[in-house]
Amino acid sequence: MSETILVTNSGSSSIKFQLFAITGEEHLERLMKGQIEGIAARPRLSAKDTGGALLIDRSWEAAEVSSVPAALAKIIEFLRSHIGGSLPVAVGHRVVHGGPDYSEPILIDKALVDRLERLCPLAPLHQAHNLAPIRAILERHPEVPQIACFDTAFHQGHPEVADHYAIPRRLHREGIRRYGFHGLSYEYIAQRLAELAPQIAGARVVVAHLGSGASMCAISGGKSLDSTMGFTGLDGLPMGTRAGQIDPGVLLYLLSEKGMCAQELEHFLYRDCGLKGLSGISNDVRELLSSEDPDARFALDHFVYRIALFTGMLVSAMGGIDAFVFTAGIGENAPAIRETVAQRLQWLGLELDAEANAAGEQLISSPRSRVACYVIPTDEELMIARHTLRVLRDRSSTPLERKEA
Repeated sequence: MSETILVTNSGSSSIKFQLFAITGEEHLERLMKGQIEGIAARPRLSAKDTGGALLIDRSWEAAEVSSVPAALAKIIEFLRSHIGGSLPVAVGHRVVHGGPDYSEPILIDKALVDRLERLCPLAPLHQAHNLAPIRAILERHPEVPQIACFDTAFHQGHPEVADHYAIPRRLHREGIRRYGFHGLSYEYIAQRLAELAPQIAGARVVVAHLGSGASMCAISGGKSLDSTMGFTGLDGLPMGTRAGQIDPGVLLYLLSEKGMCAQELEHFLYRDCGLKGLSGISNDVRELLSSEDPDARFALDHFVYRIALFTGMLVSAMGGIDAFVFTAGIGENAPAIRETVAQRLQWLGLELDAEANAAGEQLISSPRSRVACYVIPTDEELMIARHTLRVLRDRSSTPLERKEA
């Protein structure tokens, strides 16, 4: 069996994972996708190979898998039985927030985890859960290298004017700045564009990562210039349950006049707003598209309106646009959303090919369109595996005296 790399993406009650084989110096082959869900409630581990064949589907009592470390142990037990008893040679982790200090994937040690834990208030839905399996592996398998891959890293290097808020500069030096997120997705799209449309890859591209968490990014010459998300994952587009851009005065009003405490306000902004709050029905776009309720229609109209609005902002940041890319769950699978977004962007010269859009083809703009429009499935896990392999290679080539230092 080839050496393997495990990629994890951990949530509050689940761990998604993928396993990749290292088949050459720089080549990776995906072997399986899986997840363990219902941790501490109804734990269930399932995994399929790349052909869709079921490899495991097993459930346990809640007490048997009551924590992320226990869930991770079940995953590793399954993987070892599947790959001949050996452990993966490395584990790559998605870590949502890297703060101002981390612009590259990095080898993990306990000190790094402690530093990253301080960023939990900036990503309360993700950061602590991202770090839980890292701590478990450090404790149980300290010999296995782990690499942290940050969703903020791709946005490091923005023009300084793009990363500042209009607050005293000393606060920016303390780390209160616009970071941007979904960077692993945008980095993958930038690399994929270089393969699919090299004439576009170096040009000015707006990428819309539309999922339960949603954001947009201006990419010029393969580099991020600006993003709709900022200090946390709350800013920018309305999302499944997050409000997106909101007047800070609303938050002050909720605190002073509605009597919310900070904890209640955090829960409200992360879990009760967005498409769920606007529709009063659901945060699932599929459900809203099939509903005849006018509030469901309004929630989607608002979502599309804000996508178009932020497109104008990002086009301004680049001084023009050559291509628009839809990606992530909604972007890849909701032709009706793509169509209504494109209608609002006709002023840019974007014109869809209706048949190509309905079929979910890769290029969905018409030959007459002045702006190329693509649907490109994202692959954050492959991006993490690539980064993990690169860090491994760099580590193995580090001179002994540097390793000892």
